[in-house]
Amino acid sequence: MSNPFDDENGSFLVLVNAEEQHSLWPSAFPVPSGWSVAFGPASRAESLEYVESNWTDIRPAGVRSALA
Repeated sequence: MSNPFDDENGSFLVLVNAEEQHSLWPSAFPVPSGWSVAFGPASRAESLEYVESNWTDIRPAGVRSALA
């Protein structure tokens, strides 16, 4: 059985949590508690492109706020 997170042909969501951290998530699985859908469903490549374009500061929101 292959890992659904690595499926180049799969359908994915981009999830975001309260700290504005992003996660690539197979669309066939339920969204975990504490996360919401920011993008998708879309191809893995499109989802990764979204993450790269929209999550430019990987520090959690709380850390960014504390350092501001």
